[in-house]
Amino acid sequence: MRTNKYLTIYDEIVEKIQSGQLKPNTKLPSENELVEQYDTSRETIRKALTMLSQNGYIQKIRGKGSFVLDVSKFDFPISGLVSFKELAQKMGKPWKTIVYEFALMKPDDYLQQHLNVTNKDNVWKVLRAREMDGERIILDKAFFNKKYVPILTREICEGSIYEYLEHDMELKISFAKKEIFVDEPTEEDQKYLDLKDYNHIVVVKNYVYLEDASLFEYTESRHRLDKFRFVDFARRGH
Repeated sequence: MRTNKYLTIYDEIVEKIQSGQLKPNTKLPSENELVEQYDTSRETIRKALTMLSQNGYIQKIRGKGSFVLDVSKFDFPISGLVSFKELAQKMGKPWKTIVYEFALMKPDDYLQQHLNVTNKDNVWKVLRAREMDGERIILDKAFFNKKYVPILTREICEGSIYEYLEHDMELKISFAKKEIFVDEPTEEDQKYLDLKDYNHIVVVKNYVYLEDASLFEYTESRHRLDKFRFVDFARRGH
């Protein structure tokens, strides 16, 4: 049992949001109404609301009040380079990576263009579904230039490839160019994702570079539409 009143209020509102009793975009009662409802001080209510906001349950809009956010969606940072393992651990969700294809191959015309390689180069192909809370919600089609990633195994691909590249191979992964668009699911998506009745997916193309600006990875990440909210922080230049 929580001893601080604001934590008890926080827990109660979280439970209502997670159970669906408070639905996304619902406006919470005003601070005055909450003070009366919980028979407590305004400071206690503000502490509870601040904590709800910081943990992604509500959004406080100046002059309008506090609104419930959709907690069934995972925030996926557009501008960051975050591995699925890092995202899942941050969310505190049970996760698993299922490797469906792992092979060393010669690149076709499409890959030669997107990974800046020739038909004489070798490329690792890794097709993985990302499972969270028991549902396959991302399909990653990743290709790595063997010149920069000489050794890769299925076992590494079942964990975190970035963790292996940075810690074991000591590669300096620096930046990525990303393209994001909505697409209709392919047969591959239907086969390897738990799509339910969703007839569109969000595709993120990643061109990932090392510190010396060498392009070493091209990945298409195909996300189930209902599970992700793509977020970024933008500052206007002057």
